[in-house]
Amino acid sequence: MPDHLELSGVRRGPFEVGERITLTDPKGRRHSIVLAAGGLFHTTKGSVSHDDLIAQPEGMVVNTTGGMPFLAMRPLLHEFTVSMPRGAAVVYPKDAAQILMSADIFPGARVLEAGAGSGALTCSLLRSIGPGGSLTSYERREDFANFARRNVANFFAATPANWELRVGDLVGCLTDEPVDRVVLDMLAPWECVAPLAEVIVPGGVLCAYVTTTTQLAQTVETLRVHGGFTEPEATESLVRAWHVEGLAVRPRHDMVGHTGFVITARRMAPGFTAPLRKRRPAPGAYGDDYKGPHNLPG
Repeated sequence: MPDHLELSGVRRGPFEVGERITLTDPKGRRHSIVLAAGGLFHTTKGSVSHDDLIAQPEGMVVNTTGGMPFLAMRPLLHEFTVSMPRGAAVVYPKDAAQILMSADIFPGARVLEAGAGSGALTCSLLRSIGPGGSLTSYERREDFANFARRNVANFFAATPANWELRVGDLVGCLTDEPVDRVVLDMLAPWECVAPLAEVIVPGGVLCAYVTTTTQLAQTVETLRVHGGFTEPEATESLVRAWHVEGLAVRPRHDMVGHTGFVITARRMAPGFTAPLRKRRPAPGAYGDDYKGPHNLPG
């Protein structure tokens, strides 16, 4: 692979044995297959021989034995992540894109990822940091880590040299190596705020991806109480496709709604504390039933 394509996951030229490609039917339904000599892809309208695809150019159209045409393309990153083999649920492409921008993942960055899962977000992080950056991923479960290893190696055609996957608990395995960015996709990210604050460089970004409002509140309050981070920002994204055909221009009935919240905060310099918020808390925000980490007066 040419140098300028390293760590991009982009392949050029004819299809090869062992590649994962996407076949799209006339209704827009996508089917992900791995090419194998002598293999067959079966449909209700006949089958497609893998041999008819191997050594052919990307963007070709192949017909089943029943005459149904299929468009053959290599999957884009967002297509690969939603069709990859998985153990843990993958981070949706819309959330991965939001994480990359909110956490400001840049070429050459030193990134720590906790909760590698099936490797979907890992692929996006590796592509963004480029060959000059480094990514250290943590995953508690060995079976999930195996999925991540295979998926990353499959997408990049090899295991990137600048990626290290460690199996174990983040707090127990954390080293004192400084990092520019931290991305957390885990059940209780608030438990890791204090130890991570010791390795994030001043001005660095901590980004947490959580799915419930309970996790959202606990993580944000913990970051505030710690004092070593700027005021956390919490967002979510909703993506809606549109139907465009002649004069019929309207939103489609389906959409990707809530999948998770993205929380970001920046590390303060040692010895400095973020200024207190000036806005008044909402009525009842810290009532008698509040059980969070915020220090209450009196």
